[in-house]
Amino acid sequence: MNWIVNILVSAVLLQGAPGGELRVVSYNIKHGQGMDGKIDLERVAAVIARKKPDLVALQEVDKNCRRSGNQDIAAELGKLLGMAHRFGKSIDHDGGEYGVAVLSKLPITGMTHYILPGGDERRTALEVQVTVKGVEEPVSFVSVHNDWSTEEVRVGQVAALLEGLKKVKHPVILAGDFNAELEGGSMKLLAKEGWKILDKKGVKTAPSDKPKVEIDFIVTRGMEAKLLEHGAMEERIVSDHWPIFAIWEFEEK
Repeated sequence: MNWIVNILVSAVLLQGAPGGELRVVSYNIKHGQGMDGKIDLERVAAVIARKKPDLVALQEVDKNCRRSGNQDIAAELGKLLGMAHRFGKSIDHDGGEYGVAVLSKLPITGMTHYILPGGDERRTALEVQVTVKGVEEPVSFVSVHNDWSTEEVRVGQVAALLEGLKKVKHPVILAGDFNAELEGGSMKLLAKEGWKILDKKGVKTAPSDKPKVEIDFIVTRGMEAKLLEHGAMEERIVSDHWPIFAIWEFEEK
């Protein structure tokens, strides 16, 4: 079965996600370029669709860059998956823009783009507020991509993001490539400030062909729903990271 047929089948499955659940995926997609050097958004979409997500956090997203064929990658993936998209620019790059994005099946009621300090290149985080079935208050979903260079820089980036999120009083989900392992200072700061780092039993997430480090995480604050499932999806070709996912169940109201 080819990629297009797979995506069409997955799109039908996306429409059938059970009520009362919230399903999220986070994926550093390396601007759609796989470990084989090919840029193929259809296979990226097919991987994401495996978990029938309501929300997707994307990192390393190109918008109209020459290297990825001048495609608006967030828009194209949104089209393939039947989801709305939002893009947050981090830097200008290769004739276009490069940053993070969120895809959503759920109604988006607000958006905030956070500029993070320092680093080898400017990094940002993108928050969307969505309405979730069975939840009276909004839920914020944030795509995160912290700097690779030093832990000192990452601590500053996490501190800045948490300061920006202080104004958010409803549940928050951070998802993305933190470029730090659990023992790193930036992840310890999250735990110290009362955020819950979801435990996927130490599964490594990068590089995808032979994973050596666990640097992709989903982190929550104020999520009272029951966590049904959390982990990483083994995928060794489509990007240089494995995607991660979480599924919660909310009590119907």
